[in-house]
Parts: sequence; structure tokens; C-alpha cells
Amino acid sequence: MIHILEGTIFIDDVEGFLDKIKKISKEKNITIQALDADKLAGKEHIRFAVEKAMNSFKAGTNIANDLAKEIMLYTAGTRQISKAMRLGIHKGENNIALVAVGEETDLSAFNEIKPGQVIEYNESKREAIMKVFNITREEIEAVEEEKISELVLERVALVDVIK
Repeated sequence: MIHILEGTIFIDDVEGFLDKIKKISKEKNITIQALDADKLAGKEHIRFAVEKAMNSFKAGTNIANDLAKEIMLYTAGTRQISKAMRLGIHKGENNIALVAVGEETDLSAFNEIKPGQVIEYNESKREAIMKVFNITREEIEAVEEEKISELVLERVALVDVIK
């Protein structure tokens, strides 16, 4: 089961927030990954990346040693942790997508996240997404702005090819 909590949060202590994620993940026996929603192209982007990450573990083709990291790699469309970290959270105001994978995906402990729709692609995300996913202006001219989400899904799918 995949559950996504989206919204805004002010993070004063990134390490403390990541420790909370680790603690709750361990307690509930689930995988939780926090992603910068400003660099996501919609819920389909997340779901597709999570499914690819889970399949890589089933097939034994995973690069990361845990599912949370593998989810970040696929979501970022790369096999390099340093590049994938660009989709991580940061100190200060964050639009966040908290992704939980497991049997019981209760994220109620994260009540500091103010719910809101921040995942879906909109024009304000264009430059950040183009940079993270190496999408060129020529590609956008060829397929038009509305297809940026599809270009991102293509990058996620290509992770398996570049192994």
C-alpha cells in the first residue's frame, strides 16, 4: 500500500525531522520518504517511481540498500544518490510529499504538515523540474508545456535502462 501526505511544513531541524521519519518507520514497520514537492510532477510521478523502486527490490536489481533511498533514486530519475538528494527536504519552508509504503501507512504522527495540494505539476515548478530532470527547452518546444509530466515519467522509466 502506498500513502502520500502532501502539504507545507516549516523545518527548523532537518536532522531531527529525518530522525522522526526513521523512528516512525521502524515502529510501524513501513518505509517513509520525504520529498521536495516543488520538484515533483504529480502523484503519478510518485506512484510510478515507488512501484519501480519496489520492483527493483523484488528483482534484486536495486542500487540502494533500503527502499526509502531507492524511492528517492527513482523519483529523481537517477542512479546517483548525490543527484537524487536534490529532491530532499531542506531547512525552512517546504512543500513536502511524505510517501509511506507498507501494510499500515498511518502518517498521523506528522501533524505538523499543513495539508495542501502541492504535488501536481504547475508552471511555477517548470524551471526546478527542468533542472533536476535535465529537460531541455528543445524537448519542451517539441512536445509542449503540458507534456513536462510525461517527460519526467520517461526519466523515471529510463533509470532501469542506465543500470
